[in-house]
Amino acid sequence: MSDPVERHRELVNLIREANHRYYVLNDPTLTDAEYDGLLAELLALEAEHPDLVTPDSPSQRIGAPPGEGFESVRHRASMLSLANATDEDEFAEWHRRCVDGLDGEEPLLVAEPKIDGLAVELVYSDGVLVQASTRGDGTTGEGILHNVRTIRAIPLRLRDGYPLEVIVTGEVFLEKENFLRLNRAQEELGEKVFANPRNAAAGSLRQLDPAITARRPLTFLAYNLVNASALGIAGHRESFGNLERWGLPVNGPLRVVRGVSEAEAFYDELLAGRGELAHEIDGMVVKVDSLAQRERLGTIARSPRWAVAWKFPPERAVTRLKTIAVSVGRTGVLTPVAELEPVRVGGVMVSSASLHNADEIERLGVLEGDWVEIQRAGDVIPEVVEPLTERRDGSEKLFSMPDRCPVCKEKVVKLTDEVAVRCVNLDCPAQVRERLRHFASRGAMDIEGLGAKVVDKLIDEGLVKNPADLYELTPELIEQLEGFAGKWAENLIAAIGESRGASLPRFIIALGIPHVGETTAEALAASFGNIGTLTGATEEELTEIEGVGPTVAAAIGDFFANPRNARLIERLKGYGIDPRREVTRKESGPLDGLTIVLTGSLGRPRDEMTALARDAGAKVTSSVSRKTDLVVAGPGAGSKLAKAGDLGIEVIGEEEFLRRLGEG
Repeated sequence: MSDPVERHRELVNLIREANHRYYVLNDPTLTDAEYDGLLAELLALEAEHPDLVTPDSPSQRIGAPPGEGFESVRHRASMLSLANATDEDEFAEWHRRCVDGLDGEEPLLVAEPKIDGLAVELVYSDGVLVQASTRGDGTTGEGILHNVRTIRAIPLRLRDGYPLEVIVTGEVFLEKENFLRLNRAQEELGEKVFANPRNAAAGSLRQLDPAITARRPLTFLAYNLVNASALGIAGHRESFGNLERWGLPVNGPLRVVRGVSEAEAFYDELLAGRGELAHEIDGMVVKVDSLAQRERLGTIARSPRWAVAWKFPPERAVTRLKTIAVSVGRTGVLTPVAELEPVRVGGVMVSSASLHNADEIERLGVLEGDWVEIQRAGDVIPEVVEPLTERRDGSEKLFSMPDRCPVCKEKVVKLTDEVAVRCVNLDCPAQVRERLRHFASRGAMDIEGLGAKVVDKLIDEGLVKNPADLYELTPELIEQLEGFAGKWAENLIAAIGESRGASLPRFIIALGIPHVGETTAEALAASFGNIGTLTGATEEELTEIEGVGPTVAAAIGDFFANPRNARLIERLKGYGIDPRREVTRKESGPLDGLTIVLTGSLGRPRDEMTALARDAGAKVTSSVSRKTDLVVAGPGAGSKLAKAGDLGIEVIGEEEFLRRLGEG
């Protein structure tokens, strides 16, 4: 019998080489049966000799035991989102800004397809995959190492010549054929099918049980070597060459484009050939190749100045609009919805599309029964483009908004300053359902297991009428419901209990204040520190917050002035939900009381500079006005710098700014 250690090493090397040839070189040498035979032998050998198992063994792709949740992982560098261009003019404008930011020097560009998947960060230490995380908010993501290990396209150990640390970002996705196969399997099991490949990839990667992820045919392509500069690499093309040498599959085809005209030609080529690719793409990403030039260009907000996503136009299809139904949202707004004969658009079956409001229906001139052209806006949200009036036969009907709520039958109102028609009955079952669904959603209180169907059941059985009622539920009450007994009921109650620890921004989002999303909630939490202080804020105080204008401030004030909302918040506090965040603004920092503006290309990320300024007592705003005390300007500063000069406002550079903070 051969030496188990030697045979284990041989099997590992054979399987690694097979994965490399299949996923990186696209030149497989083993049949599926041969590959499966090698893997089965490896699993049997490790079962007999457990001491042979290592973190980078191919056996680890099978999946670890189910976890109880995802740990938070702070990214080594911010995972930035890309600014979009939607046509030639917008792309040309982006290119002009790059040239201006490089003092007239035209950069060499590289372009590649924009994959429609889920962004992840991978960290290799001494060649071994040790960390994997989702993008999250760009700074912190969810740790998904056990799940990522199940993806065969991602090497668990790098190949020859790798440095001590390699940090990679890339896209996890499903190829088109595998997506269709997965949905067929879901249908056969009687489970929900996925709307599109991206949703399927995201849902597969966020499974608490990696064994489920292992059964999903996910794949991966790298698009960035995060620590390239630290490794002495000069440009993007060189990064890709190293990634391939180390055994990682890279996004492609990668094309060098010199100027706008060559970029347009490659865009047209990708658009024409997108249907022939094995996976979905929704545009082209163009980047400055030189890392030194990228450093000079810097970033703005959460996007790099040195890259842009040139999106494809939405795909369109023609179908019949059978009827127009009306849905009621959590704020009581009545939304007309086009019920369509199902049609495939961009690889997704579409059977309904929002018509937004009565004014939009009038603008489109659409009738019930019309043949219509539809598209997926941003390749995601279905929308009606126009009716095909030449195909009308006289059977079509004019639609009018109802004067009573289709759910609770109360009279609806149309406020003078709004386009929308509203049901103002706060006890309307449709509003109650939507408010509860929103409260429990992942971006709000993130109550695991409290999905739409469960919320509907709880409301239908009279167990909850508002979010505070959730915290009075017990396993015994849940077990009364058909299909909700035993361990499931205990887990739901535990998840509801855990939500008491939600952060202040999440709690603000969960309340469902009109016009308040993630960014505004973060700003409100940072400025006021707790919900009690926020509820007492004046509109003047609210408009001092960056991003909060008069309309948003009025909506926040109206929400907290409503006695029903005030009672809800007090009840939630009574159940132990009163998150607080320390307001980091210092009483007497070096910039205490100053209003400052950051502009131009800065060496540090914009969010880091903003945090430093606020920690030093400053208020950071996005525009220069007579109230501005100081402007911090980097290379490429334009109109804000000019306005500061006109108003006689002090302007300093980043180095002087950091020196004043004691950071330089």
